[in-house]
Amino acid sequence: MKRGLFVTGTDTGVGKTFVAAGLAAAFRKEGVSIGVMKPVETGCRKRRGQRIPQDGLFLMKMAGSADSIEEVVPYRLSAPLAPRVAAELEGVEIRLACIERAYRRIASHVSVMLVEGAGGLLVPLTRKLYMVDLVERLGLPVLLVARAGLGTLNHTLLSLSCLAERGIPVAGIVLNDADGMRDPSKRSNPEILREACRIPILGQIPHAKGLRMAPSNADAVASWVGRRICIAEVLRRIDSAEPPRIS
Repeated sequence: MKRGLFVTGTDTGVGKTFVAAGLAAAFRKEGVSIGVMKPVETGCRKRRGQRIPQDGLFLMKMAGSADSIEEVVPYRLSAPLAPRVAAELEGVEIRLACIERAYRRIASHVSVMLVEGAGGLLVPLTRKLYMVDLVERLGLPVLLVARAGLGTLNHTLLSLSCLAERGIPVAGIVLNDADGMRDPSKRSNPEILREACRIPILGQIPHAKGLRMAPSNADAVASWVGRRICIAEVLRRIDSAEPPRIS
């Protein structure tokens, strides 16, 4: 498969889109031809009869993508629920083959692919398939976005255990301070994670108070994330990623 990353999170609301969009902009700034996808987006509002995937559109803007929204976000669903539930409400069946075809079309004309999941690894896509099955199908190493504070050790190690069981390589972890709360664990968590899983922490993103993911803030998001993540190191880790080992 194409060189790239599957950006997933330890939970919903941890900042996957924020990190993925910032990374896309950073790659673009470095002259890397970047393709983006958010295969399934739920909670899409309707405008003039069309479902508008806000996260997918923001990813496209940050990457400078000219691909069609149908390829970038093959499944655009209205209900703000898990993909399986939202799809069933609309009588839609999510098919990995459909996602893979769109992925291959975009990947055919870029150097690096960034694919953002929905929720965490075990969010259901269908009655039998989970997000991790899509990760496995696309064959990309994972970039795991986690909260910076209390609770992240359990959530992060559980996610890494799931990936280890499947033999899926992990390029690194990004700790995102999504809540901005005072929390002493934010200082100790990075070292504990390094010791426990031997996966590099590729970035620690401080809280961006008042910085919304809107087209008008694209430059600010790009700068905020890009200053905290070294693109050269991310590329190196894409090429050398291995399945995690929890100790």
